[in-house]
Amino acid sequence: MRKANLLNGALLLPALVFLLLFFAAPLLQLFGRSVSGPDGFNTFVKLISTEVFRAILLNTIETGLSVTVTTLLIAFPIAWFLVICGERLSKLIFGIIIVSMWTSLLARLFSLSLLYKNTGPVNQLLLSMGLISAPLPMMNNSVGVLIGMFYTMLPFMVLPIYNTMSKIDPALMQAASVCGASNATIFWRVMLPLCLPGISTGCIIVFVTSMGYFIVPSVLGGAHDLMLAQFIVEQTQQFLNWAAGTAAAIYLLILTLIIYVVYTMLIGVATKREGKP
Repeated sequence: MRKANLLNGALLLPALVFLLLFFAAPLLQLFGRSVSGPDGFNTFVKLISTEVFRAILLNTIETGLSVTVTTLLIAFPIAWFLVICGERLSKLIFGIIIVSMWTSLLARLFSLSLLYKNTGPVNQLLLSMGLISAPLPMMNNSVGVLIGMFYTMLPFMVLPIYNTMSKIDPALMQAASVCGASNATIFWRVMLPLCLPGISTGCIIVFVTSMGYFIVPSVLGGAHDLMLAQFIVEQTQQFLNWAAGTAAAIYLLILTLIIYVVYTMLIGVATKREGKP
């Protein structure tokens, strides 16, 4: 038994060294930078007491929530269609999704900026159809950020939901229908609870990733729609204020950890309700 424990410890040693060097050490360095300024630990207090920083933090959370909800509403029917459509069509759609993930993000964002700008094809089409009287401002604002993040995050919501849906036994829906349940009841009481693991996984991936995005709001956003990642880059690269920039990064890390803890607690409660071990 002792030899087995020593062997297991030896096998875990490379992973522990890797985590210490590339995860724990950078975090310690980040914290050290945040308190290295003249204000020391008061940097955190001054930063959170600043109205501009609070507004940026609130905008980051609101954007993450908006992107998550929008992506979920679109990804759910796409995942369901992938489950019920034929194998050939499913492979074709999956190929489109995967190729979109492989394409350069910067190239995709510039393509979106050309499509949705005031003189772009989307606005021109709406004008020609008489649906609008003036071009819709969809770029260099919060709408542009929402469009760009939705476009980049959609595959990360579709794939986990599809993975969960594809494992649901169709006989469960058929049994509910035979027992007299309506389509709405089947959806809310049978299908949706079974899809919760995929939905929760997709939501946490999209929400956390959206909060830390830099390139999307930088390319498609405006000056009045700054997000936390932009604030960090601005403080560290333009103003060389490493204390404020790293303190903001720690706030982002703490917020992410809080979201993860809440997520795991909710999943634990849902698992207990289902009676799973």
